[in-house]
Amino acid sequence: MEPIPVAADPAAYLAADEAIDHQHPLIRETAARLRSAASEPHDYAKAAYEFVRDAVPHSADAGDPRVTWRASDVLEQRTGICHAKSHALAALLRAGGIPAGLCYQRLTEDDGTQPVLHGLNAVLLPGRTRWARIDARGNIPGLVDAAFSLDEERLAWPVRPHLGEAESPLVYAAPAAEVLAALRAAPDRARLDLPSELPS
Repeated sequence: MEPIPVAADPAAYLAADEAIDHQHPLIRETAARLRSAASEPHDYAKAAYEFVRDAVPHSADAGDPRVTWRASDVLEQRTGICHAKSHALAALLRAGGIPAGLCYQRLTEDDGTQPVLHGLNAVLLPGRTRWARIDARGNIPGLVDAAFSLDEERLAWPVRPHLGEAESPLVYAAPAAEVLAALRAAPDRARLDLPSELPS
């Protein structure tokens, strides 16, 4: 799938907002630490991706009831669902001067029920003209094996159209309002009511 940026201004994919708060000291400190071991933008982007994927457990995998949505909170509390982790990765990439956006998939259970919106990222590295989608949701041995890959997608979940699953090629500069509202309103993960799709 060819990712398509929604924002006409490339600067939108470097901007800070309430959820992608890359000017926060914790984001800056984490970015500086990762950057110190990465000599090239590609190496930094890969390090940021692997940090969010591996060092921040997916709250459902860990049985953590907390709901985070702001990037700095995700890093501070070391927990979050896919959307929260995508906000954290976007913040770290933008803190390193790398344009990053947000993407969404509509996923279901294995029988096609309980559709829900899954969040991931897209990144545009210097010297490249094509955005690449990456998914830092967190791996599960034998079930999820996502990796940082710019030329061949290695996402957490392959979409299964026969079950009603779908994905959008759009790359958003800011989190979808419906997703952000659900995250902010949830008192805990058990009562998190994510949308199943975005308005067309």
